[in-house]
Amino acid sequence: MKLERLLTMTMILINRKKVTAQELADLFNVSVRTIYRDIETLSCAGVPVISQQGVNGGISLIDGYRVDKQVLTKEELTSLSIAIKSALTTYEDSHAEAVLEKLTGVADEKVKQSIDQLFIDLSPWGPNVIFKEQITLLKNAIEHEHHISFTYSTTHGRITRRLFEPHTLVQKGKVWYVYGYCTLREDFRLFKISRMKDIKEEKTTFQRKEVNLSELPWDKKWHRPQNIVNLKLSFDSAITTLVEESFGAEHVDNESSTINISMPEDEWLYGFLLSFGHRLKVLEPSHISEIVLKRAQEIVELYKKN
Repeated sequence: MKLERLLTMTMILINRKKVTAQELADLFNVSVRTIYRDIETLSCAGVPVISQQGVNGGISLIDGYRVDKQVLTKEELTSLSIAIKSALTTYEDSHAEAVLEKLTGVADEKVKQSIDQLFIDLSPWGPNVIFKEQITLLKNAIEHEHHISFTYSTTHGRITRRLFEPHTLVQKGKVWYVYGYCTLREDFRLFKISRMKDIKEEKTTFQRKEVNLSELPWDKKWHRPQNIVNLKLSFDSAITTLVEESFGAEHVDNESSTINISMPEDEWLYGFLLSFGHRLKVLEPSHISEIVLKRAQEIVELYKKN
């Protein structure tokens, strides 16, 4: 632990011109006295650390001090830094922040410029404090194999209280989920985090189960043959670009303005089709057309009441 702290501290000092002992103590969750002992250890190891007292004081390295940068190529440094910066837009992780400090500490100016050429912000628009807190809580529960409990609301409005063994955080499209074992259903489930309320990390622990995440088990379950329906849709040519983005250009026939695609049938599908309004129509199968028509009529009736 101390060795890791010393290495991280060195990288931070390389990356920053000056940092206070209190900042380092807060970062590593140790006392200021421990930080000064670490500085002595670094000095004995030949790292030229300077400590200045006073209002503008702080800890720094002698100008020009560098470490070997050949551990990673410039391209690898850039890719890793971008990935970590992106992840940190959604949750707090002091370890990831420390790694980012290490990477930028050994990067030259050209690499730093490359890192700033691409920024992937995975957080939603607007204030995202609560969302970050939820992701951080779930990540911590996964890391320590703690149960979580929460209230979950399904697309049908049914509300249940769940005790859950979280295994993996999953971002699918623009939506975040948590995948794991549900003790209520006695099976693995994928829960949309935005529908989870009153999330609590419990003190009880669980033993992580064997699961091959590279096979995308949540996708396999969603695309089970019994759930798939073959759709034929017609659309207004004015939304051709939107249709190609939403369904994939390979499924779109621009000449006849039709779409032929197989998709899982559930509540999400009905809402998805309705989201195109009057510019998209279900031609086949008839039962999907009837469901969408009924939902549209219910919307009309709702607004008539006002």
